[in-house]
Amino acid sequence: MTSAPIRLVDLRRETLLSSGTDTFTAGQTNRLVPRASVDVAVALQSVLPLIDDVANRGLPAVVEVTIARDGVDPNPVRVGQAEIDKAVADLEPKLKQAILESIDRVRKVSQANLPKPTSVKLADGATVHQRWQPVDSVGLYVPGGKAVYPSSVIMNVVPAQVAKVPRLAIASPAQKDFGGRPHPTVLATAGLLGVTEVYSMGGPAAIAAFAHGLPQIDMAPVALVTGPGNIYVTAAKRALRGIIGIDSEAGTTEILVLADATADPRLIAFDLVSQAEHDEAAASVLVTNSLGLAKRVIDALPEVIASTHHRDRVATALSGQQSAVVVTDTWDEAIAFSNEYATEHLEIHSRDNQAALEQITNAGAIFLGEYSPVSLGDYMAGSSHVLPTGHQAKFGSGLGVHSFVRAQQVIDYSRAGLAPIADLVQEFAQAEGLPAHGEAIAARFKA
Repeated sequence: MTSAPIRLVDLRRETLLSSGTDTFTAGQTNRLVPRASVDVAVALQSVLPLIDDVANRGLPAVVEVTIARDGVDPNPVRVGQAEIDKAVADLEPKLKQAILESIDRVRKVSQANLPKPTSVKLADGATVHQRWQPVDSVGLYVPGGKAVYPSSVIMNVVPAQVAKVPRLAIASPAQKDFGGRPHPTVLATAGLLGVTEVYSMGGPAAIAAFAHGLPQIDMAPVALVTGPGNIYVTAAKRALRGIIGIDSEAGTTEILVLADATADPRLIAFDLVSQAEHDEAAASVLVTNSLGLAKRVIDALPEVIASTHHRDRVATALSGQQSAVVVTDTWDEAIAFSNEYATEHLEIHSRDNQAALEQITNAGAIFLGEYSPVSLGDYMAGSSHVLPTGHQAKFGSGLGVHSFVRAQQVIDYSRAGLAPIADLVQEFAQAEGLPAHGEAIAARFKA
């Protein structure tokens, strides 16, 4: 398989826009370009017994499921410091340079985006402060299925370090090729970042271990779990939310390229392929108001697919229901479709990228112009690559330093600050049928 019959969805002759405005509905975009057919609810039922087993038995449950599913014994599950140090020592110099550069760039962006405390003086003796406190502990999940993800170590760890989270623990699947240890590059990246608590475990068992701990090896539970994973990892995060905090339910990767007639079709073909190589269920979508560009991209794809290593995986992804080339009548309609689709990664290739950016409302991360491809963001842009998928960009944001801190408001009133509004507080309390609230105020002004 070396080519992909990617679907051409021509909207120029369809009346889809609501009430004559440049607005698509969710139902229209889902019908035209549905996401891959994955059902977290079904996966949830399959992982619940494992989650209960890990909660009840701890380490033996993690080890048994790893042997059964991955064919390798992960013991000792806690990775020793000597293993981490060896992985750092064995790291190829050029790759080490790339990892260190990525760490530096992500750290700089994270430091700039760290939320700042505020204080608001409402009157003399009446001040409300807001401070940002890091969570106490984080379990950072680094997947290890069809690829190796040292970049995910960086995207998880660096913002958490900038937020000053006291305890960071990494879990990454045991690799059969490496004697039941996480991939050496993952261990080396953890070592370069100074993370010492690393576990050889993966899948929903790792998420359950983060939530409930593993008393046999003195692994305490964490407060928050972050990082991408497959549908079973996502299901486990959904099941355990409330026991732990989670960043999001990250699904299969997706890219939408928004382009006009001025775009380079060959570069777009490369970018669509770059995300399709992640997974057969990956979504690669082009939205354009130029039928000519659409045809040129479709014509360029076979050669790009044939020359890439994971050509069969790419071809499957591009021929799936989740991938398409969408042609609209106007540029405003193309933007409207993109906003309703709410993609994880949005590339803009147009005559005026800044003007298009001003009209974009929904996207996990936005890449402007032909020299800002998604693959740059995956590794070296300084931005996060842990981003909302499957419409979640409509209400959620990508992983960042803000993910690891909590806003706490500090109320600091004196007698002089409370006195002018004491009767108003009591008025509220009476209106809500909670007189003791008002009495607590009044008591402060009685002799």
